Amino acid sequence: MTAAPAVTTPAVAPPAVDSGRRLTFARAVRGEAIKLITLRSTWWSIAIAAVLTIGIAVLIAQAIDTPGFDPIQAVVMPIQFTMLLAGIIGAISVTGEYSTGMIRSTLTADPIRGSVLLAKSLVLAGFLFLSSLVIFGVAAVAVSAVVAGREQGIDWSDPATSVLPIVVASLAMAVFALIGVAFGFILRSGAGAIAATVGLLFVLPIVASFFAMAGEAWAWVIDASAYLPVAAAQSAILPGDAATLDAPVAFFTLGCWVVGGLLAAWAVLRTRDA
Repeated sequence: MTAAPAVTTPAVAPPAVDSGRRLTFARAVRGEAIKLITLRSTWWSIAIAAVLTIGIAVLIAQAIDTPGFDPIQAVVMPIQFTMLLAGIIGAISVTGEYSTGMIRSTLTADPIRGSVLLAKSLVLAGFLFLSSLVIFGVAAVAVSAVVAGREQGIDWSDPATSVLPIVVASLAMAVFALIGVAFGFILRSGAGAIAATVGLLFVLPIVASFFAMAGEAWAWVIDASAYLPVAAAQSAILPGDAATLDAPVAFFTLGCWVVGGLLAAWAVLRTRDA
């Protein structure tokens, strides 16, 4: 007698259980924050920026003791050097993921590429703003100690001439970091993104200054250079007769650099494979 073949029933997959661990935008921001603060290069860059800012501010305050010199200028003037560190932090935070291949994991976890760009940008901007606020605050305390015996010190009773320049300088550092982020996504190469960031923030203003003595025919170069990120930041930080742009125009210019750069980065990110 032949045994009847066994009848098997198809396995039924267990119902999917919602673990509550779906990737939300808040979790994407948290992940970007963890990636940023766990990099040693981030803290080395911040430490260098702190040493440069505080050291240069103290040296300027000690060296310049002339009527009409506001000590708050000594606090914010080091931004001309530390801006490069902010831009480089933004660039390497992106290109580092491309060089190690981590960007594939990032885009797999969060397929909405605009969300990845926005999360990284918010984290970089917030981190640079807060860290710069602390650094400039320490520099202001140090400069106040240097000029304590002088006739003109930092007038803390007027926030518009003491606190506001520090806040705007910190905001400018966040802008420079976002410019680095944009170049990082556009170029994907660490060397290329850093070179482009340094070129825009540092080299172009120097090149434009060469045309100051070139005559009226090249005056448009000087006028155009006022809308470069660093020049606009200087006009926003210390508005007045020496500023090349009015404060509202300077803030609008900085906003255009950020929005334009991130839109270009988003266009590249969504059309290229990782």
